[in-house]
Amino acid sequence: MVQQVTRGIKISVETSFEGTFYRHYKIQYAFQYEITIENQSKDTVQLNARHWTILDALNSVETVSGEGVIGYKPVLKPGQSHTYRSGCMLTSPFGAMYGFYNMINLNSAKNFKVYIPSFKLSAPFAIN
Repeated sequence: MVQQVTRGIKISVETSFEGTFYRHYKIQYAFQYEITIENQSKDTVQLNARHWTILDALNSVETVSGEGVIGYKPVLKPGQSHTYRSGCMLTSPFGAMYGFYNMINLNSAKNFKVYIPSFKLSAPFAIN
């Protein structure tokens, strides 16, 4: 598990390898990640958007941006947390991801970024 705290918002990430699949006659490696967003600050915050950088050992860098996380824009009061699962497909058994969430402090109406720590994606059969 990797963790990082930005402005009182703690991000924890756990990953797992889900298997290999063929897509367009090419092998793809599927990974799942589970993220917990914990509000350790004194203010109520809302997650509005996400931005990911996905690194694939055999492919170019991909960036993904969008509103919320899996269709939600969670509001977190102090002490609350939100956990969700998502995933990605790579063309190699190794990769990494990192990014940030755009959030708003609902007490002050100020926007801020919460950084998602870099985490590795690796298939267990490919590790030395």
